[in-house]
Parts: sequence; structure tokens; C-alpha cells
Amino acid sequence: MGPLITPARLAALPDAERPVVLDVRWRLAGPPGADSYREAHVPGAVFVDLDTALAAPPGEGGRHPLPDPGDLQRELRKAGVRAGRPVVVYDDADGSVAARAWWLLRWAGHADVAVLDGGYAAWLAEGHEVTADVPAPEPGDLEVRPGGMPVLTADEAAARAREGVLFDARAHARYTGETEPVDPRAGHIPGAVSAPSSDHAGPDGRWRAPADLAARFAELGLTADTPVGAYCGSGVTASSVVLALEVAGHPAPAALYAGSWSHWSRDPERPAATGPERG
Repeated sequence: MGPLITPARLAALPDAERPVVLDVRWRLAGPPGADSYREAHVPGAVFVDLDTALAAPPGEGGRHPLPDPGDLQRELRKAGVRAGRPVVVYDDADGSVAARAWWLLRWAGHADVAVLDGGYAAWLAEGHEVTADVPAPEPGDLEVRPGGMPVLTADEAAARAREGVLFDARAHARYTGETEPVDPRAGHIPGAVSAPSSDHAGPDGRWRAPADLAARFAELGLTADTPVGAYCGSGVTASSVVLALEVAGHPAPAALYAGSWSHWSRDPERPAATGPERG
């Protein structure tokens, strides 16, 4: 399918080609995505919770650590994910949570997965059908095999910031240290480049064109052969950097520092740069 699929294309797929559709709506400050799902969702979509299915419990590994492979396999099978059957994921914000689900499926070894371009808002805007009916999917058979996407440890993220490019997907004010509403310390990983995930979408909420995204990353110092990584607050919005780079045609997947700033900032021995410069 490619990394993105339009609402029109998804709606037009015949039943025989219908992918598994996952609703991963989530907001940091609520209301719960599950409530929105129960009110209405894309027909056939199964709700998958970011906090309980797409991440391990918060702790020393950060606020959204990578889930245990066995736990992830159980949740994806419960949602009907099968080997060889495409998956489409959507949220109702900027696509970052959907990108996390996309990234996890790719990391787990399931290659045929796409994010709904523009998410639930675009689906509604185009007048496609919604429902409150909750499906009972046949259990899937996906075997989670971690390693399908590259990851970085904290030490590797620090090295990537110096020896390549490490993109920080948080809002610029968090990068500079002007504000830090969630994590223990303010600032950014020294050497990281500010690349807010909000810049991946246009005013209509749809992902920017590949050429526009490629130009943006080039302006931020990325070349085709530059080792690249991404992090954010807890490893969610950074997934959208990985997705945006794939949409842009970058030749290799960016490595994700899954613990991100929520992991880095827990260790007082790790330095924090502040201000607009990379540090």
C-alpha cells in the first residue's frame, strides 16, 4: 500500500481486499480515545489503546517504552492482525499516534501497513460512512519478530546526534527548554536538531507532499547518506519523523530512540542542552 493511504482509496477497497483497520485515537490530556471510538469509528475498525497495547507500562524505560513482544503479539492478534493481510491505522490528531502503531507493526515484522492520510477527520470530511458497531474480529495469527525497524539506545542516540543527525520531534519550546510540562528536566539531547512533528502535515491535516518533506529534511541538514535517528518526549511523535522520512523517499529507515526524552531526562548524569542551538 505504501506508508500512506487516502480515505477515498480505503473506502473503495472491495471486501475481498479489505485490510485490518486499527483505531488508535489517543490524547495526552483526554478524553480517552476509547470513548470516541464507541461514539463512532470507521466501519470494521478495532480500537487499540496506546497506553496498554502499544507500549509497556511507564517506568525507568520512559513513559511509553516498547511493549514486550509477547504482549504486543497478543494484542495485535486480538485485533485480528494476520500475516499477509494489510493493516491501516488512524488517529484523529496529527497522525503521530497512528505513526507509532505503523512503526510498531513494521518493527514487529509486518511490512504491509499504512497510515490513513488525514486520519479520522479526513474520513469524515470526505463523507465516508461511520458506525458505532463494535466488530468481533477473528483472532489473528501474526508472529511478532522484533527487529524490522532500527532502534537506538540512549548512548547510541547521543552518538547519532554527533556523528549523524538526530531529530527532536517535540515542540520547539520543549527543545529549547523554555517549557517542560511532562518530563523531569527541560532541554534536549546535545547535538540534536529541532524538527517538530507538527510540520509534517499541512493546514488540512494531511501529510505534506513527498517533495515538500524531502526539502524540509534537507534544510535541516539531512543527506541521503547521513545516519539519521529520531526522538521526542516518549517515543510516539518521533515515529512520525520515521514515517515522514519514508514518505519523503529517504533511502533507509531512521532509527528510533524509543525511550526518548522521558528516558534520557531521568538520568541526572546525562547532559541537557538548552536554547535554540544544537549544543
